[in-house]
Amino acid sequence: MQTMSNTTLGKLIWVLIFGGLLLAVLGLVIQKTDTSVGWPMAAAGAVFALAGAVLLVVRARRGDST
Repeated sequence: MQTMSNTTLGKLIWVLIFGGLLLAVLGLVIQKTDTSVGWPMAAAGAVFALAGAVLLVVRARRGDST
């Protein structure tokens, strides 16, 4: 099984963090007009941003060998 390279992991991390934050903010704006759509979008965005933050810690502990 191949492991993901640090460069690819770094790109994934920032896409998750910034994409998740964008989705969360968009969900908070939309929830003012449609609560049933806005809150799930905000929650999903927060989960994506949190996943990116967790991967950032994993990447920091991983080392530079891969």
